[in-house]
Formats: sequence, structure tokens, C-alpha cells
Amino acid sequence: MTLPLPPLDLHAHVEATIPPAEIDALNAVVFAVTRSLDEAATALQRNDELAVWGVGCHPGLASSQKQFSPTRFGELLETTCFAGEVGLDGARANPDRQRATLRGALEVLQSLPRITSLHSAGATTALLDELEARPIVGAVLHWWLGDEHETARAVALGCYFSVNQAGVSKNDLLSHVPLQRLLTETDHPFGDRRSRPQRPGNVEAVEATIAAHHGLPADEVRRQLWRNMATLVHETHCGRLVPRAIGHRLATVPTND
Repeated sequence: MTLPLPPLDLHAHVEATIPPAEIDALNAVVFAVTRSLDEAATALQRNDELAVWGVGCHPGLASSQKQFSPTRFGELLETTCFAGEVGLDGARANPDRQRATLRGALEVLQSLPRITSLHSAGATTALLDELEARPIVGAVLHWWLGDEHETARAVALGCYFSVNQAGVSKNDLLSHVPLQRLLTETDHPFGDRRSRPQRPGNVEAVEATIAAHHGLPADEVRRQLWRNMATLVHETHCGRLVPRAIGHRLATVPTND
């Protein structure tokens, strides 16, 4: 029997204390980012079938940045296939601390590859500079707003891109990123303010936009997104850490050539 392929949400903010039944009711695979190592430690105690909890340190939160430890970051990553969110934010204070945190995280990820959701608001060139200096496998640029030149540079670096409806409706990113490098996200509750219902996993409108751009049926776009995810898991060698219910579905789709 072929397992259904639910929507993929590669970046959503979800409270780590949410009841399991509410996660199940989403009927989607949700990669839930965390904003601090303490939040991640709480989230990683969960055992959800279709939610993947990340280890993150949001660049816009000074308290999270001050408490960041590369050693603890690596220890927490031992139990999950997902890091996020980490990155740079050009509108926030203390860019030196932000860069130090990101460099520490990237150095860990070079030896412990994971699917990694990266924040780059107001700092797209700076983020690419850091990725070029400390390249990692599995980089996923969340809500990317770089220009055409920066996007080409990110593609050359091997990055993937997770797109939400707010992002794809405002720029021509889909014209510059190969379909094989795309993933969908909500960035709930920030990137899906106009979605109804507003909830993690509700990416059907994004899929429809991608489908229209490429002249493909929506169900084929869904399958391609899963192939992209399967490729990411293969490239990062972290399949053993994917929740079983997600792994069973990944086993039914090939990776990209």
C-alpha cells in the first residue's frame, strides 16, 4: 500500500508544550524550529510521529544568543535530524555576537550534518559569506529575500530554499531557484497571517503557486517536494533520526538524480 504524502512545512514556530493531539490534527509533516537551546531541550523530549523538532538559537533574540554554547548545541543535535533556526538578522543588535553564534553552529554542523533552517532577514550577503567560509551540507534558506545575484550564489553553494506564501507572492524567486531545491514552509505564525486556516502545515497555497509557475499538477509538485526532502536526508546522512512515520513515507519516494 502506498502511503499518502502529507504537506511539508519546513519552518514553523510551535510551542513545545502543545498537546500531541493538536500536532496529529495538522495532518502535515512539520519541522518545528526553536528559538533557544533551552526551548530545544524541552522540545526534544517529545515523540511526535509527524513533527520534527529543531535545535535553534534565533539571531534576533539577545537572551538566546548570550546563552548559546556550541558544545550544548552539538549535544542536542545528536537526537534530531533538524537544526533551526539559526542565522543572522540585519535589523537586530550586536551583529558580532550573532556572527560568533552562527560560526559556532556552522562548525558543529560541518562535523554533524543536519537539515538546517537558516534565517537571513536583512543579512543575505553576510549569511552567504559565512556559509562560503564554513560550508555545510543541508542548508535551507528560510523566507529568502536575496536578489538575483545572491540567489545564484546560494544555489551554487548547494542551498535549498523553503518558501511561504508571503514570500513567493512578492518576488520572482521561483524563476531563479531550481524546482529540485525548493521546499515549502509556513513560518507560522508570521509568514501565514493571510492563510485560512492559519496553522502549521497549511502550505497548499504555496504548492499551488509553485505548480502554476512550473505548469505542473499540484500533486506532482507535492511528490517533487518529498523527493527534495528525501535528497536532503540522504545528503545529511541523518535518516536514522527521522521519526519513523516520516521515514516510511520517505522510503516510497526516490531521491533526485
